[in-house]
Amino acid sequence: MDVESKQGNKSTGMTRLPNYGSRRGRNCCFICLAVLLLLGLLFLILGLTVFKAKKPVTTVNSVSLRDMDFSVDIVRLKVHLNVTLQADLSVTNPNRVGFKYDSTSAILQYKGQVIGDAPIPAGEIGSRETRPMNITLTVMADRLLSDSGLYSDVLSGSGMLPLTTYVKLSGVVRVLVKIHVKTTTSCDLYIDVLNRKLANQTCHYKTKL
Repeated sequence: MDVESKQGNKSTGMTRLPNYGSRRGRNCCFICLAVLLLLGLLFLILGLTVFKAKKPVTTVNSVSLRDMDFSVDIVRLKVHLNVTLQADLSVTNPNRVGFKYDSTSAILQYKGQVIGDAPIPAGEIGSRETRPMNITLTVMADRLLSDSGLYSDVLSGSGMLPLTTYVKLSGVVRVLVKIHVKTTTSCDLYIDVLNRKLANQTCHYKTKL
């Protein structure tokens, strides 16, 4: 009887070794999760501060009248008019990454009617770069012949021809994610036909992220 009780006490006195492997695995998981959270927070802060997407700025530096041919058909009450405009633009990308824009066209309008255009090929403006754009717009005379209002505008007391130039650039800025950007520029011009000069211009700018 005494022998059996000793053996029972010996078996119950055995201790279980701690499981260091599972504890080490949990610690590694916690460390990896903390690192991922810190990296995510760092990217978020950079995206909202240093790499925050900014609006490209389009500026019309000058618009000049390069050439103009003008004649009046009194019998048919028509005006024959050929006009060539030179528009010097610049687009500034204030972002720390490039701005890629799609191909587009600069448009010349007379009272909402498109009377001329010039293609602008696709391209990319680098980080904090200003890209000049020189655009030549020529009036398509055949589109003006059918407009009866041109005769009254040209031969009115002021002799002013109202025109509008319009340029729209659409592209993307990739700052962590792809952000679509649209920038538009329009200029209202008044050409003094009788004196063959550009009398007045007013430009408007709009950018949308």
